Amino acid sequence: MESLSNRKQVVSKKEMTFMEKIYLPAILGGMWITFKHLFRKNNTTKYPEEVREFAPVYRGQHVLKRDEQGRENCTACGLCAVACPAEAITMVSEERKKGEEHLYREEKYASTYEINMLRCIFCGLCEEACPKEAIFLTDRIVPSNFERGEFVFGKDKLVESVEERIDITKRQHTGKRGTK
Repeated sequence: MESLSNRKQVVSKKEMTFMEKIYLPAILGGMWITFKHLFRKNNTTKYPEEVREFAPVYRGQHVLKRDEQGRENCTACGLCAVACPAEAITMVSEERKKGEEHLYREEKYASTYEINMLRCIFCGLCEEACPKEAIFLTDRIVPSNFERGEFVFGKDKLVESVEERIDITKRQHTGKRGTK
């Protein structure tokens, strides 16, 4: 019977020589490779002191943006949560009350917005699905921790502060939707 892939190889079962039986050439070959690597340049980056440059398409920690007047852009439409393949985003929407016009752009806002960073796969689909350009993935590294509960980021960690704006002009859409 012929092989379907035509990749069949005939294996020969020849007797090993004395040198092959004692494995000395293989051991010496491995030692030689190890010796060569001792004199190569080290590729390790000493992280806190040296920060390596990230690619422009790097997707790090999420941020919920504010508009020019300091109001939250998120209108709690839920499209980011629906688009998330890992189901890492949860939100609760509420109606804006009188006197809160300076806090929220639209009549509906996200009273609770949480991202479980342990479930998030940093795919950027939430960013693409948002019609109001409220959520973006930044070039910041998600901080590490020892407790699982610390990885559920709420609005306190996600919404950018009015004083320290985060520059996302490289990731913002220009012109028509769907083009960058």
